[in-house]
Amino acid sequence: MGAESVWDGVLEARRWLDGVNGTAPLEVTCRILKVTEEAGEAAQAWIGLLGQNPRKGVTHSREEVAAELADVAFTAMVAIASLGIDPRGALEACAGKVRVRLAGEVDGEGGGEGEVEGGAGGC
Repeated sequence: MGAESVWDGVLEARRWLDGVNGTAPLEVTCRILKVTEEAGEAAQAWIGLLGQNPRKGVTHSREEVAAELADVAFTAMVAIASLGIDPRGALEACAGKVRVRLAGEVDGEGGGEGEVEGGAGGC
């Protein structure tokens, strides 16, 4: 699946949700909250991979964790599209901010501890 089909899939999912559930502020709120739900599933899969629940043992694989993380990313892109914002542009802007931040760290421009909020991956 190419990059275009990912973005097409995001827009198709948004159109489908718009048609089924509407576009009221409450619906958009639910789409944003859905990102948190998916993130919880990714955390649960990681905990399962580590076997941190002694009662259950190891329950997930790295591939399952990756699939849950992909759900988070896709759901976030649909939520961004639901705000009327281009999800590709939003993701590219985020990546650009991270690259600038990382370049500053590499060049020694990064300050002391804790200066970069959220670490290198945070936008």
